[in-house]
This record gives sequence, structure tokens and C-alpha cells, in this order.
Amino acid sequence: MQPQERAWPYFGEEHAAFRESVRRFVREEISPNAHTWDEAGTFPRELYGKAARAGILGLGFPEEYGGFAADVFHKVIQSEELAASGCGGVCASLMSHTIGSPPIAKFGSAAMKTRVLPAVLAGEKISALAITEPSGGSDVASLKTTARRDGDEYVVNGAKMFITSGMRADYYSVAVRTGGPGAAGVSLLLIERDRPGFTRNELKKTGWWSSDTAALFFDEVRVPVTNLIGEEGRGFKVIMANFNMERLGMAAQAVGYAQAAFDDALAWARERSTFGQRLIEHQVIRHKLVDMQMRIQSARAYLYDCAYRVGQGESVAAELAMLKNCTTQAMQFCADQAVQILGGAGFMRGSRAERIYREVKVMMIGGGAEEIMKDLAARQMGW
Repeated sequence: MQPQERAWPYFGEEHAAFRESVRRFVREEISPNAHTWDEAGTFPRELYGKAARAGILGLGFPEEYGGFAADVFHKVIQSEELAASGCGGVCASLMSHTIGSPPIAKFGSAAMKTRVLPAVLAGEKISALAITEPSGGSDVASLKTTARRDGDEYVVNGAKMFITSGMRADYYSVAVRTGGPGAAGVSLLLIERDRPGFTRNELKKTGWWSSDTAALFFDEVRVPVTNLIGEEGRGFKVIMANFNMERLGMAAQAVGYAQAAFDDALAWARERSTFGQRLIEHQVIRHKLVDMQMRIQSARAYLYDCAYRVGQGESVAAELAMLKNCTTQAMQFCADQAVQILGGAGFMRGSRAERIYREVKVMMIGGGAEEIMKDLAARQMGW
């Protein structure tokens, strides 16, 4: 029995069934292709439709648009199990709608929801979130991309950077400045990929090779006022709420990646022999494995506690910031130790541990860099 399957008080039979469903999808659709897709720098668009039919894309979205009800622990399970593939690029792009579409589902007009969500949740269209800019990421209140009102349209100028699904997305939820300086001038706009003046450049990365990450450029891009997500000037709060759930999801992924790294290290230690003994019979290797499991179990307990508090409606921004750091540090430690235990095999492309090792840093930076998370937590706690 995996540690995540023990008798935690947060899970019921429906959670177990959902975990098995996601696990089966990963085992059959992602894991056998992970290395090939990573080397190719992409994965088939058909995977979105398969994920939709497996009940993965619609999780937590309104039923009338193709989603289905779920609690916070379904989302945690989803993130943990997808991470078991050890292929962050596929996971990031396949699930980019989980950060691109919630603002639409919560604050978009009825017409916008009807136009966008059913196709996204069916895997027919791709949704992305565009916040980060070339001049900064976590400092959303200082963003520079502008949207000036011109009759029944907004005219958008500026650029976004490091956008997941940036090349392939059909719909982008874009943070823009519609007003003066600071948070009060920030709004969210839905921008379709085929708008004149909207261009994209693909970016090459250390990890997440199969994720299409891009820089976006807006040159006098005209967008109907009806594409405003929520109210003008109220986008900052929408973005912050979205960040909290993104960080919880990333924390769950980090625990999943750490577990995958441990599983590979343990399997290798049981099979590989040196100096007439299996690796696991060497005390130094057993100690490494114990250190890995200690960090995974601690991070998982923290994750589940935070998820429970989110589910209870508590305001836990500080805890989520610290949780993201805790879990990604556990992932970093376990990825490093796994490669060390695997030795040369862990340094070869194609192994799950090697992919996870390459992708640690994006997890520690994306969704809010480690240093920003510490400062956010301190401010939230009144320090």
C-alpha cells in the first residue's frame, strides 16, 4: 500500500475510486509515452479529449458546462497521481485550464461561460492563464500590459512571458491594466488566439520540454468589452484567489513527484548490487531512503492539513505559501537523492528520476518563487 492510500481521515470510497481512475489514465496514456513526448517537445492534442473522457478535465467545474462536482481532496488526488508520470511538461500543459478557466467559471458572463467552458472541458479547446511579464512575475500589482477602452472594445498592448500552453491555447485569461497604477487598476480579459496583432514565440526550457511555453505579444489587439472577466479594476483579487488554488495544486504535484523519485530509488536499490550486496543492504543507502520518506510523509501531512482547511473555507494564504516551499523542497531533496542512488542510470535521459531532477526548479519558481512565498507568508502573519 502506498503511503497516500493509508487510512487518512480525509478520504472516502469515492476518493479511492477517483484515484484509481486517474492512476489508470496515467499508466495507460502518459507513462508509456512520457520520454518520447519529452524528447519531441510536445504531445498529441488528442490527449486532451482522452483526459476529458476519463473524467479529469472537468473536475470541480460546473456541471452545466461539462464539469462535475468535486471537493478539494479530489483535486489533490488528481495532482498527486498525474505527477506519478514524472513528466511535468505533459501535466502542466494538459492541466493549464485549471488556472486559465476558473476565473471564467467564477466571474465570466453567462455568455462567456457557454462559449468557452464546454469546449475546454471536453478537450476540444485549450485554456491558458497569462499573468507574468518580461519585467516581473509575482508582483502582479505592477504589471505593464495595458488595455485602453475604445468604444465597445479594449485595445491591448504589452507582453507576457513564460506562459504555459502559450503556443497551443485557444483562450487566454490575460491580466491587463485598465486603470491607474497599483492593484486597483488591474483587470482580466479573455483573449482568443486568432485576434489580429496577437503573436507568440516558443521558449526553450531546462525541463517541462513537452509543455509549450511561450512569450505573448499584444500589438493594438482589439478585444470586445464583453470579454472582460468580472468587473473592471477588480482583477487583482481574482488573480490572488486563483494563485492560492494553483499553489495548493503545485504542492500536491510536488509531493507526487517526490514520491515517484523515491519509488524509483527504492526499486533500483532493491535490484542493483555492489560489492556482493544489494544497494539496499548498505546502511548509507537505507539512510538516504529513510531521509526521503521522512520528507515525503511530512510534506504530505502538511498538504492534507492545508487542503482540509481550504475545504473548510479558512483563509490560509500564509500556510499555502509555506506549503508550496515545504513540498517543493521535499521534491528537490528526493530528486537529488534518487539520481544519486541510481548513479549513472539516473543521469541518463529517459529515466523518470532524471526528468524530475530537471524539473525541480520550475516547481520552486512557478506559481510564486520561494523567496516571494516566504515574504507573503510573513506579511500574512503580520510580521
